[in-house]
Amino acid sequence: MISQTRRTFLAGPASLCCLDLASTAQAQDPTAWKLPALATEIAGIRVVDSKFTRLAVEALLDCSPPFLANHAMRTFYFGALIGHHQDLSFDDELFFLACALHDLGLTQKYQGKLPFEIQGAEAARQILSSAGLPAEKTEVVWDGIAMHPQTICNYKRPEISLVGSGAGADVVGGIEDLPAESVKAIVSAFPRLQFKQQFVRTCGEIANRYPGAARRTFMRDIAERTNPEYKVSNICDAIAKAPFSE
Repeated sequence: MISQTRRTFLAGPASLCCLDLASTAQAQDPTAWKLPALATEIAGIRVVDSKFTRLAVEALLDCSPPFLANHAMRTFYFGALIGHHQDLSFDDELFFLACALHDLGLTQKYQGKLPFEIQGAEAARQILSSAGLPAEKTEVVWDGIAMHPQTICNYKRPEISLVGSGAGADVVGGIEDLPAESVKAIVSAFPRLQFKQQFVRTCGEIANRYPGAARRTFMRDIAERTNPEYKVSNICDAIAKAPFSE
């Protein structure tokens, strides 16, 4: 069975080929880590070449460490594979935009007091709206990012639901129904780069920096596992303090 979300545990121009992260804000490895050419077909899938997909890649690389950039790309390819396996029709461009930008809220540039998925969705809205993406399309991308850690995404249109499916496949697995050679090709193109350790560490740091923002998703699990002192308010306390006698 294919995991649906984390919660349930291009034919591109030359300028996009072999993008180098050595000069980005959070690059971790100075030894010329590079994103594979997006013009390359991987597992039978190509990234749509458009002004907005190029912008999304630039925004991703501007703020993301290599392990997180590769995760964003694997999310797209795994999600697309799952969509094809389920015979779903979806807008490739909108789906790519949501996948590429879905974890902006986990970066130093965009993390904050709101839940990471909302921080990321708001950042993506600003980036895409400023570039002229129509409001109705921007809203689809916003929903795909904001809902991806939640079960609710499974009940939305494919451009939204498949973000959670692709991210979930990469984080917790459940990809037995996908072609093994396709999975191997995706991981070979976008290596995991110690993803498990790096992802848990990053999420734990953010959850403990902004504890209130981590209470509703898998971020709370990571916060509680990585910090025994982690504690957030409980809804029962708020109910007891409500200004009514019963």
